[in-house]
Amino acid sequence: MHSIRRGTGKPLLLVHGLGATWQSWDPVLPALAARREVIAIDLPGFGQSPPLAGEVSIATLADAVTAFLVEQNLSSIDLVGSSMGGRLVMELARRGVGGATVALAPGGFWSRGQLRFFNASLQASIRLVRALQPVMPGITGNPVGRTMLLSQLSAKPWALPADLALREMRSYAQAPSFDAALNSLVHGPQQQGALAGSLPGPLTIGWGRNDRVLLPSQSKLAMALFPDAKLHWFNRCGHFPQWDQPAETVDLILNNTGS
Repeated sequence: MHSIRRGTGKPLLLVHGLGATWQSWDPVLPALAARREVIAIDLPGFGQSPPLAGEVSIATLADAVTAFLVEQNLSSIDLVGSSMGGRLVMELARRGVGGATVALAPGGFWSRGQLRFFNASLQASIRLVRALQPVMPGITGNPVGRTMLLSQLSAKPWALPADLALREMRSYAQAPSFDAALNSLVHGPQQQGALAGSLPGPLTIGWGRNDRVLLPSQSKLAMALFPDAKLHWFNRCGHFPQWDQPAETVDLILNNTGS
């Protein structure tokens, strides 16, 4: 599994979302690395990590991350995940892996209707992103283009760095495991919960109030399934707090991990 390491201090693992790479953390990585040793991974089938040999699912991706942590002697590391990565770190915590956990807009807590909407919107979006690849630098290179393309992901897409937007759109289109992972999210089992007192460390869930991918109402089920969790709301924030509210995201992570 491809990974990068930045900074010194108590280790902190960053797990990206569907279609992304470790570079989706760029807006917060320098500030986190100023206080912690940050290890950001490319999940199997994304970025520079080769796909899994068999099934791609939350269970098998969690197995792969666990194996990486054991191999690196990092089994008690603090975990941070975004979107699908948020669901992954919560699954790891449910299994007793890691230390403190921060999950940003975690998937897996939708109703059937919300899941159908999620599937339909992402299927349409990825078809569009793939079709627009030849002209993607021009679209992501100006604020109007970013606003039209990324309004589902960000509450202020015009303000996103052009290079970040282009990298994300490239990685979404090129990730070998995108379709298999999306199919598993839609048709696989729902996320299981964790009994009170069973997690290896504190769990903090962060959610953008303007999230159009995983609706804020889904936080109710997440909190019901993980009764020990603490919920933090990001105002003026879409699906990725690390993009729309990077300073607040850094504070949330540092204040809820590392003890």
